[in-house]
Amino acid sequence: MKLSKELEIAKEAAVEAGNIILEIYNQKFKIDYKEDQSPVTQADRLADEAIVDRLKNEFPQYAVLSEESKDDLKRLENDWCWIVDPLDGTKEFIKKNGEFTVNIALIFEHRVVLGVVYIPVKKALFYAVKGEGAFLEEKGEVQRIKVSHREYNIRAACSRSHTSEKLKRILHENGINHLVFAGSALKGCMIAKGDAEIYYRYGKTCEWDTAALQCVVEEAGGIFRQMDDSEMIYNRENTINEKGFYILNKEENKLKINE
Repeated sequence: MKLSKELEIAKEAAVEAGNIILEIYNQKFKIDYKEDQSPVTQADRLADEAIVDRLKNEFPQYAVLSEESKDDLKRLENDWCWIVDPLDGTKEFIKKNGEFTVNIALIFEHRVVLGVVYIPVKKALFYAVKGEGAFLEEKGEVQRIKVSHREYNIRAACSRSHTSEKLKRILHENGINHLVFAGSALKGCMIAKGDAEIYYRYGKTCEWDTAALQCVVEEAGGIFRQMDDSEMIYNRENTINEKGFYILNKEENKLKINE
């Protein structure tokens, strides 16, 4: 699938948003809270505005779903839809640990076909287009990335803000003691790059949390599924991922789960 212009613009928009985020990151900033009590800052809002404006100007024929913008359900009538998380990892942004990302994905007929994940603090850009592989652009160099082949002493990526007691128990029951903690989409990027093998996420997430990451992981050779093993699809009326999801470097590392 040739999406050269879409990829170029998505990468540029992610970097532009990352620069906006870093300007605020290095200052004092106000923290507000949404109805669900999740935090939001000026960085979320300004990055959202920059990305959405760029995508709508360049691709007016595509729909857009973004975390910080009002949802226009007319997108459901469009086969093409951008899905944007302008600042994934707001809690990590607030903690100033650098573990936050900008996520931009493109959906065609409910499947993700392009994903960009940008880490502003590291100036590291992960990206993928369906059928073309996954890549990391960093320090002026581009490298193709692939998941590891590891089946022993596997490393579990864990969330800094969302790791549950249930997950800790399951990891222990499966004999997995090598835990690597990271924020936002970084956990999936670690698996795509070969620095971890599994990531299990219980609880609800949203389409913008997973879309870009899924494309990068799958194009790096990884597995990305909902907890019931079903495929994750996008541009749905209900934007919440109700089932949780898991990421594996290979099928052999799927955890045995006793509920």
